[in-house]
Amino acid sequence: MVHRRIWLLSAAGALALALPTMAAPAAAQTQGVTARAGGMEMRQGENVVRVTALTDDILRVTIARGTEMPEDASWAVSPEMRARHASVTANATGFSTRTMRVRFEDGRLVITDLAGKVITADAPDPIRTVGSDFTLRKALPQSEHIFGLGDKTGGLDRRGKSFVNWNTDAFGFSPSDDPIYKSIPFFIGTGGEGGSYGILLDNTWRTWFDFGHKEDDVIAFGGPDGPIDYYVINGPSMAEVVRRYTDLTGKAPLTSRWALGYQQSRYSYMSADELRQVAARLRAEKVPTDVLWLDIDFQDRNRPFTVNKQTFPDLKGLVSDMADDGFKVITITDLHVARAPGEDYKPYDTGAAGDHFVKEADGSVYVAPVWPGPSVFPDFTMAETRDWWGGLFRQQIADGVAGAWNDMNEPAIFNTPTKTMPLDNVHRIASDDFAPRVASHREMHNVYGMQNTRATYDGLRRLNPDERAYVMTRASYAGGQRYSATWTGDNSATWEHLKLSIHQIINLGLSGFSYSGADVSGFAGGPSPDLLTRWFEIGAFYPVFRDHSAKDTPRVEPWVDGPEHLAIRRRYVEERYKLMPYLYGLAEQNSRTGDPIMRPVFYDYPGALTMSCDQSSAFTLGKSLLVAPPPRMESPQEYDVCLPAGGWFDYWTGKRAGTAQAAESGQIQSATQATGVQTTRGDTVREKPRLDYLPVFVRAGTILPRQAVVQSTAETPEGPLQLDIYPGENCTGELYADDGHSMAFTRGGYLRQTVRCQVTPTGLEVSFNKRQGSYRAWWRKLAVTVHGWQGPAQVARGSRAVASTADAVAETIRFTIPDQPGAARFVINR
Repeated sequence: MVHRRIWLLSAAGALALALPTMAAPAAAQTQGVTARAGGMEMRQGENVVRVTALTDDILRVTIARGTEMPEDASWAVSPEMRARHASVTANATGFSTRTMRVRFEDGRLVITDLAGKVITADAPDPIRTVGSDFTLRKALPQSEHIFGLGDKTGGLDRRGKSFVNWNTDAFGFSPSDDPIYKSIPFFIGTGGEGGSYGILLDNTWRTWFDFGHKEDDVIAFGGPDGPIDYYVINGPSMAEVVRRYTDLTGKAPLTSRWALGYQQSRYSYMSADELRQVAARLRAEKVPTDVLWLDIDFQDRNRPFTVNKQTFPDLKGLVSDMADDGFKVITITDLHVARAPGEDYKPYDTGAAGDHFVKEADGSVYVAPVWPGPSVFPDFTMAETRDWWGGLFRQQIADGVAGAWNDMNEPAIFNTPTKTMPLDNVHRIASDDFAPRVASHREMHNVYGMQNTRATYDGLRRLNPDERAYVMTRASYAGGQRYSATWTGDNSATWEHLKLSIHQIINLGLSGFSYSGADVSGFAGGPSPDLLTRWFEIGAFYPVFRDHSAKDTPRVEPWVDGPEHLAIRRRYVEERYKLMPYLYGLAEQNSRTGDPIMRPVFYDYPGALTMSCDQSSAFTLGKSLLVAPPPRMESPQEYDVCLPAGGWFDYWTGKRAGTAQAAESGQIQSATQATGVQTTRGDTVREKPRLDYLPVFVRAGTILPRQAVVQSTAETPEGPLQLDIYPGENCTGELYADDGHSMAFTRGGYLRQTVRCQVTPTGLEVSFNKRQGSYRAWWRKLAVTVHGWQGPAQVARGSRAVASTADAVAETIRFTIPDQPGAARFVINR
């Protein structure tokens, strides 16, 4: 076998990848297909390829180099999921499920739908191995776009680029640097003839992906060692791929409602007095806020699980006082433990006694400098170590701390050019269904941060079992969404980074991490007043909305640039709180389906992928809200917003957007005119950037729940729940509520109700399904506003008239009704 080393130029710079050239084509070495339970097996030269249908739409492909298959174990995919087998129908070249056909053709794995449209297929020479290195090659059709891989830089679409998975402390990363903080070896291809599909390469080593960078019609991916074990996920829609990917790797648990509120942070608030001052100013300026964060300076000498008693003399009292004013407090707990023998430092003493720390190659405990100075590092690949670590949070729980922030867990190491541990450090695997063994840091590096958050999450749940745990992480791996929210790391205060944050959060959502955000303002550097204001506007629609900045940078609290900027920033924070019923409903939906909270427009509207506008900054919040920042963030140039087919309303005015706004057929007059003039094509809106305005649109067919502004989610909103109805096709909305923090929702302590509307020849019908769950709503009345209405109206439930008010200027009809826990129907006639 002859091989050579080829250099690829990635977005981050030159990247050396071993791409071997085979001495003979794989097709010439292919042997026959053997049927087996749930799939098939075939020999390709020295390799054995096994394809197993876990479900009708999820295939697992494992490849043995020789005769022994990789260990059937995974950090990303549960044993229960891996053990599943779908019913398949075998044939001479492969098998079929109820939705796919799988065959070997000329030595290549080809997967199609039942109509024969290719979902994904091997490229020529599909498997290359040189020693422990491996490369897999898939065909890349000209029409295909690539998304996913977590928070990697380089733009929203991954096509034409190459990437490396190696969790890296990347302070001040540029918009093209790679690798950065996370390794999520999952991508989605969309635009091919078979629709969307996903591939997860379940390998924790330093894997790499090339999406038509070296060869424009080939997707190549591989690694230096480890299992050749990957999953192919069928769509055909992108939404179905993401849902099935989270079936495979796990759903994010429902977060607490307060975690969706505005969050204020800084590296660092240096004392309890300073934190109290910030909290008081937030309330005085009436900026709704739910969470205050404490970075490492609240600790004694930066040591995890300690408190600086000089500057924070009574942490429990501080947390209690903050809670009285509606604030939760989250504290940072990095994973490095100060090496402090004989100093009565419990994390070190108990960790050393339990032999819980990572070892060097010679068997000694690994010690390296990080924030506390010389530090040791828990070996999270052992279940016993994770249990020990989780128990260390007992005092924080007792003090009322609301959540844990696991930073620096790539793991980051100071004073070394690699920024991390030596690769020959030793981890001991004693966890899950892995066979007990030792493993080098080469293998465990990318999963280390994920197992850190797993230990934290499990510990918080065990210590406080009836409360939802909240963990924030910087580093993770596929499936890490089961344990933590995340953010994009140490970004910079630039317009480029603001736009990049949209791409990163979208791709994180497509990679399973729905609870994600970026440091509003940028962590490094200092934003201009205009940049900070625009970041607040866009950040108000992030899943995680946290304002955070570094030491020795300008302050970025909402009020820093004067009353005009404060007023704009506060207005967008308030709008987020008005939307809290909708946002929390999206969070609950995500916990069941895996659908991201923040999405690319084409997630729910596939035709948007080929629309003519520059959509590089646009995104949706759920299916119903489309947010359209300027594609050139700092430019005053006008720009077009392409709205998907079906009709849209302007969120701020409540009137129809685009050409339908003035169209006679946009009025609610008949069932055939329900959605305005565009039912099969999209529309375009021209926008002129203004600092105080961010274009937001509502899909026709939406019933949007909103509430009155509160200063934190600890407050009960005053007045009724608001239902804004935007008539259109498939007009629905869902109400969801629970207590917002406990696990009672898992025992029926929730409220779920579907509301529908239907345009009729004489007006509109609004119907309520019977409510599910035992939770009692905070609202006693519903304030209904129907948008796009012209002329007078009569509202009734059965024979009983309901008072209403028509507004010809706003084009609305408004009425208030008692809460409707049971099935009910209201008729609105002209």
